[in-house]
Amino acid sequence: MKTAITSKGNSLNSSFDLRFGRGAWFCIFDETTQETTFIENENVHAQGGAGTMAGEKMIELGVGKVVSGDFGPKAKDLLAKFNVQMVIMQDEQATISELINKMKA
Repeated sequence: MKTAITSKGNSLNSSFDLRFGRGAWFCIFDETTQETTFIENENVHAQGGAGTMAGEKMIELGVGKVVSGDFGPKAKDLLAKFNVQMVIMQDEQATISELINKMKA
C-alpha cells in the first residue's frame, strides 16, 4: 500500500506539514518496496479547492492512506468515497523519516 505524508520539504529530514491541501509536498511511501518519492503540491497556491485537488492527486497516485494534520470537508468526502484512510496527526516537530519509521515498526 502507498501512504502519502504531507511535508514541508522534499527530503526525509523535512518536517511534517499539518496542512493537507496547502501542504508544500507529499511524501509517497510504498510499504511494499520501502521506497519514498516526493511530489510537489502544485495546488498549494490555488484560489480555492486545494484540498479537493490534492485528494484527486492522491487517488491518481493510487494512495491508500494519507497522514496529515487536517482535512477539509470536501477532501474528506472525496477520500472517503475512494476508501482512502485518513490519519490525523498533530506532531508538527516530527520529520518525515520519523513518521515512516513509526509506520514500519
